[in-house]
Amino acid sequence: MWLRVLGSAAGGGFPQWNCDCPCCRAARDGSRPCRPRTQSSLAVSADRHRWYVLNASPDIRAQIESFPALRPRQGRESPVAAVLLTDAELDHTLGLLLLREARRIRLYATESTWQVLCAGTGIPCTLERYCDVEWRPVVPGVEEPLGDGLSYRAFDVPTTKRPRFATGIGEGRVIGYRLTDARTRRSAVYVPGMQRLTEDVRAEFDGCVCLLVDGTCWSDGELTELGLADKTARSMGHLPIQDSLRQLAPLPVERKVYVHLNNTNPVLLEDSPQRRLVEEHGMEVAEDGLEIEVR
Repeated sequence: MWLRVLGSAAGGGFPQWNCDCPCCRAARDGSRPCRPRTQSSLAVSADRHRWYVLNASPDIRAQIESFPALRPRQGRESPVAAVLLTDAELDHTLGLLLLREARRIRLYATESTWQVLCAGTGIPCTLERYCDVEWRPVVPGVEEPLGDGLSYRAFDVPTTKRPRFATGIGEGRVIGYRLTDARTRRSAVYVPGMQRLTEDVRAEFDGCVCLLVDGTCWSDGELTELGLADKTARSMGHLPIQDSLRQLAPLPVERKVYVHLNNTNPVLLEDSPQRRLVEEHGMEVAEDGLEIEVR
């Protein structure tokens, strides 16, 4: 099984268009080593021929063009077999509208996420004016075949984040995926949004070869300390690296990678003490284009 990090930044990308924080400033003026990043998305394949995309970011067109394996082969035949959603956040779903030229979009989402998309953002209704939308309901805790030698099991990631829409507020509002290669039985876990590392969520990591996990902010008060917002990392639904690192570092997982990095996160700066601390604990900071073979 192959994984390709299409986008490694949180909503807004890095640098963010309206931000002049130290990290964004360094990305623009080159004063410190760091790499621009697009918004969070992952592609997975069992054969490097057909790919499944987890979360469709607003940057999906550029992400497809930057990865030859996702480009069309004959006419308008796309290697993208389906899109799997972890939630209904705009930075994970707006890219669906950019896929409207497809004949059909197969979309995996929980009932809660589907309700938000239909009654909140209206994305499926818009898409259906252009192409067929095939919704495949995702039920947390149930192992399901995905296709092409892959299976998935979604799991609920509890959150108290205040929903922007009144719909879709029950179980399955935020989920992670455990992806398994049917031939090798080796698994990878993708959880870009995690407010708390509960025992149930922690159990989903057992036996996986690769863990791609929420690394949105370094500290809980990161945005407030920079004077950029009055929100904490946890109130936005994310466990800060300061707290997750000590819990994740000891886990017996071959590759542990922080994804979904906010533009304010100092680990984006390759010479920062925070980045060095993460790496000293045996964890990685994702960048666009990172490929991992799970075998």
